[in-house]
Amino acid sequence: MTTTHTLQAEQLTLGYGDRTVIEGLNLTVPAGRITAIVGPNACGKSTLLRSMSRLLAPRHGQVLLDGRQVHRMPAKELARTLGLLPQSPIAPDGITVADLVGRGRHPHHGVFTRWTHDDDVAVAEALEATETLELSDRPVDELSGGQRQRVWIAMALAQQTDVLLLDEPTTFLDVSHQLDVLDLLVDLNQRRGTTIVMVLHDLNMAARYADHLIALDAGRVHAAGAPEEVLTAECVQAVFGIPSTVITDPTSGKPLMLPIGRHHATPSTTHDAEMSAL
Repeated sequence: MTTTHTLQAEQLTLGYGDRTVIEGLNLTVPAGRITAIVGPNACGKSTLLRSMSRLLAPRHGQVLLDGRQVHRMPAKELARTLGLLPQSPIAPDGITVADLVGRGRHPHHGVFTRWTHDDDVAVAEALEATETLELSDRPVDELSGGQRQRVWIAMALAQQTDVLLLDEPTTFLDVSHQLDVLDLLVDLNQRRGTTIVMVLHDLNMAARYADHLIALDAGRVHAAGAPEEVLTAECVQAVFGIPSTVITDPTSGKPLMLPIGRHHATPSTTHDAEMSAL
């Protein structure tokens, strides 16, 4: 079982150049649980993950891991506890799958530390879990988008951190592999107690697989809590600007959002959407 860690943002303000993306944000990630961050494009989801992994320094406020500012922690020490799979990672030219996944073990090595049997086991388990073992000798740049995404997830798993941040981990994957990856993250959470924070665009996948949802809107937390507390028709209207019906998923028992487009809206649903927007 992994060690429980506390990850928080306090009065966090982030931006690029003259543009502020997130301002005065406060949140606490539930330790040992799966959290999904949802929200419209450009609301600050990826920016938040970048700052939580210390890739983006705050303009104001702080990100705390067990009460310590992540931006003041030694890089290798942080990498042994917290891992990040960014949205569009770039692999070195010509690197093989096995070598790329093996780079996930670097935080566990010192200057004079050699590769060990434990490293071999961690890489093999990550490749097997992501169904990429048969690709281990192939150059990463020869793979399809979906294959590359699974290889990057394997590298993140090989790092064996107690906290794992993933920015849109199901990008480029077909539905079958989306389910495989999300099931894999649940297994990781249940088996090792890994705290997982992931950005997802699919609200229903987020509600089905996460214990905790955070809905961002214009750089602020609009709602946070259990899926049934956050994924409501009122929240979908307020954050995404679309009318919807939310029912109980007969398979998972979690909320299931059914969007209502212009060509399927009835006068009553249109009126309800207009009233909820007031």
